[in-house]
Amino acid sequence: MTNPDASGPQNWHHQHKQKLTTGERAADRMRNGMGSWAFVLLFMLFMAVWAFINTHTSIHHWDNYPFILLNLFLSMLAGLQGAILLIAAKRADAISAAMAEHDYQTNREAKREIEALQQINQQQLEILQELHRQLDSKK
Repeated sequence: MTNPDASGPQNWHHQHKQKLTTGERAADRMRNGMGSWAFVLLFMLFMAVWAFINTHTSIHHWDNYPFILLNLFLSMLAGLQGAILLIAAKRADAISAAMAEHDYQTNREAKREIEALQQINQQQLEILQELHRQLDSKK
């Protein structure tokens, strides 16, 4: 693989990443963020703070138990996450398909090269057999 920072040719994966739209890049970043332990822990902390503030403090309770506003936000978040995950999965499928096509083309090229080498090997074997026949006939 070539170095993508070098001035020479770049690998296909780096070229593919450069062609991403802003939305695709954003979906990848959001997927990576929402799929992390940091997000899970911060989200659990946020929900605990929300529940604490709305049940145990003397501050104005803007969302009393059963936390209808929080449920609304969670439902909206789930819908958004579903769409983002589908976008990211679609991109992952496209990358897998591109990799499979690249592997297929590489395998076809390797097969042609192996067949050419086998043909050269066969020719060399025939030449060696002919040399052995000539040496045997001179004895």
